[in-house]
Amino acid sequence: MGLARQPEPHTTSLRELPRQATGDVGASASWSALPARALGRVLLASIPAVPVGMVLPGGDEIGAERSPVARLRIADLRTLLGLLGPSSDLSFADAYADGRIEIDGDLQGLLEAVFAAPEDGWMRWLRGWWNALARRDNSIFRSRANVHHHYDLGNDFYRLWLDREMVYTCAYFRTPDASLEEAQVAKMEHVARKLRLRADERVIEAGCGWGSLALHLARRHGVRVRAFNVSTEQLAWARERAAREGLADRVEFVDDDYRNVTGRCDAFVSVGMLEHVGREHYGDLARVMDRTLASHGRGLLHSIGRNRPREFSLFVQRRIFPGAYPPALREIVALLEPADFSVLDVENLRLHYDRTLQHWLARFESHRDEVARRLGEPFVRTWRLYLAGSIAAFRTGALQLFQVVFARGRSNAVPWTRADLYRP
Repeated sequence: MGLARQPEPHTTSLRELPRQATGDVGASASWSALPARALGRVLLASIPAVPVGMVLPGGDEIGAERSPVARLRIADLRTLLGLLGPSSDLSFADAYADGRIEIDGDLQGLLEAVFAAPEDGWMRWLRGWWNALARRDNSIFRSRANVHHHYDLGNDFYRLWLDREMVYTCAYFRTPDASLEEAQVAKMEHVARKLRLRADERVIEAGCGWGSLALHLARRHGVRVRAFNVSTEQLAWARERAAREGLADRVEFVDDDYRNVTGRCDAFVSVGMLEHVGREHYGDLARVMDRTLASHGRGLLHSIGRNRPREFSLFVQRRIFPGAYPPALREIVALLEPADFSVLDVENLRLHYDRTLQHWLARFESHRDEVARRLGEPFVRTWRLYLAGSIAAFRTGALQLFQVVFARGRSNAVPWTRADLYRP
């Protein structure tokens, strides 16, 4: 059964840009009188390992001695002040989106230097504490609005820069020169092989996107799939495609939250949804898997993650993925413990996501004028920053991509080796 549409979460929609200044670091009258050069020097001192220069309000330039990979042109004192607090990533992103910060030089190189730079313990703690204050509501009512914020921007928008299958998760590049189309099909087949599917088995997919994986499993492996999602746009696309390809009798796309999943299955799969569950609801997901998975069943969780528990930045939480959290591997494993699931396999595809995002960003930029006409220039700049920042995060190891395969603890229907995963 579907849920009625709920109010939007308390986040700024991507369609509402440009925004007012965030106000996280307010500029009082006394602060605004401080010389821009002094503030700029403080900012540069806080990021000593980042080779960046600045053109300050009024035209003064500092940081040239760093041999910068890029220069920030900062429009006004208030924007400069916003870069000095614990919410500086959000202030920077909003100012870049609105044109109050311009970047001369290598944006990608700058972001990689920022992600790779060491952060002192005090500032890391302060940012972590500040980010943890961000409102993350993944209740059954709010989750639909969180999904709508990002995934219901329009199928035509995503068609501009995703692959033909409309897969919006990490691809699997069997060879470095594989195309994005080849790599996304290879990822879906990689998942299928890890699940060791057999014809007419029952599969439950939680969070199915535009339906490509469910359709691939039914078409190539002859299974029956019930796929759950709460994105109106994605479900419409998936159902139309299933009907067009003659697979509607084998794949059922259900408009409902994962917490309402019922029935039994031989395999449970979730690709790219765990990030949106939120760790406070991991128990809900564990109970769903426990009540649906047969005694011989297998499962796979595919998720962006971290090496240690840490929130997404405020920029990601407020502007891109409200409600999102990237779990550490130990948090994924802990999710499986209450039901006594055994971990069979763990694979990290971090560098595959780096390459996937490179393809996405290049395609996005090739359509930037069309995106700007539809959604505005600030939207283009926000998404450029999101995609380029994601490349930097995966390339520098700030983010990981985990695939975890599991089964019932007492099940002996488990693979003897991994050899079949890598056969031609």
